[in-house]
Amino acid sequence: MTVQIGIIGGSGLYDMAELADREEVRVDTPFGDPSAPYVLGTLRGRRVAFLARHGEGHRLLPGEINFRANIYGFKKLGVARILSASAVGSLKEVYRPLDIVIPDQFLDRTYNRVSTFFGNGIAAHVAFAHPFCRVLQPILAESVEAAGARAHRGGTYVCMEGPQFSTLAESMLYRSWGMDVIGMTNLQEAKLAREAEICYVTMALVTDYDCWHPDHDHVTVDIIVSNLVQNAKTAQQAIADAVGRIPGERTCECADALKFAVITRPDSIPAQAKRDLALIIGKYVS
Repeated sequence: MTVQIGIIGGSGLYDMAELADREEVRVDTPFGDPSAPYVLGTLRGRRVAFLARHGEGHRLLPGEINFRANIYGFKKLGVARILSASAVGSLKEVYRPLDIVIPDQFLDRTYNRVSTFFGNGIAAHVAFAHPFCRVLQPILAESVEAAGARAHRGGTYVCMEGPQFSTLAESMLYRSWGMDVIGMTNLQEAKLAREAEICYVTMALVTDYDCWHPDHDHVTVDIIVSNLVQNAKTAQQAIADAVGRIPGERTCECADALKFAVITRPDSIPAQAKRDLALIIGKYVS
């Protein structure tokens, strides 16, 4: 059975308890090594590939993650949809610790990340107005609710560089802009997944109120980890349920995001770039 669904586990979510028939697979990519071996298995009757975003033992900082290798590896395995989970801080009172947000927008505050497969002689510009798959979003939200968690549909995820947490000034600025949650990892995954024509959605696990809240003005790892442990079981249940709900055929715009995106003439693309990206651009550029 072909692997069609990818799962990315973030802080606190390093495994999928229900995954059966497990097999570890290392995938070579033109962009280096992914964060860890992919764990292939069966979940709710579907073949999936699980990847620990921060590597085995959580050894990678957000800025050290090889996002290109991670997403390319999923593409090489045949994955067409990715369900992601990550820890976030809340920028609004309504999003309480242990709540789960299914965001529908991003604000990019990173500055030291590679966020595209393109360059080196090939230019492409994908549409990114709606950065999350609009088919997967309601499916994941329904699965979060079915798992008994307090779910919020929609909202803007601020992706900051880190690894330090926000200053109070930054946190207050994001609140004044009307932002909803803040994290350090999901933006690059979403951009690269769109370029690879892979559907992408994220489950944002609220661990704290960031430093703007008078009762949470000193965010610490121990507070976050404590809440993540409580959220991990819910997250696993929700992801497993969502895998069972995902339809077979893709009808969203993610499936052909590159159709009109590559603007470099095929005869001008360097041979090496064409070889490296054959898996991604092959159906449009021969």
